Amino acid sequence: MEVINALGRRKTAVARVYVKNGNGSITVNKRDYKEYFPTGILQYVVEQPFMLTDNIGKYDVKINLDGGGINGQAEAARLAISRALCEIDPEYRPVLKAKGLMRRDPRMVERKKPGQPKARKKFQFSKR
Repeated sequence: MEVINALGRRKTAVARVYVKNGNGSITVNKRDYKEYFPTGILQYVVEQPFMLTDNIGKYDVKINLDGGGINGQAEAARLAISRALCEIDPEYRPVLKAKGLMRRDPRMVERKKPGQPKARKKFQFSKR
């Protein structure tokens, strides 16, 4: 099997993933993913596609992450890994789709409006 690459996005984070046969090592920006994502929840998010498809320890994954925060980056990586696994074997798609891992989350930060301090917050109103 050659190297399969996929792209995942979430908020302003972009994840480029390269998957190949191996022993299950996941590298994020040339660091181990457990070092890059310190909390167990974020580590679980990155591992989730492998757990659902019973592929833990079968593929080596190299992830290049750019932009966004740590949570958006983890979810972008999850989408990219899910897309790469579907490219390897289309049979994984229904399992991943049922758990919502094949959908790009469209929620983005709303822009700040003029005449307001934030996107939705208004300046204090004074009647007199």
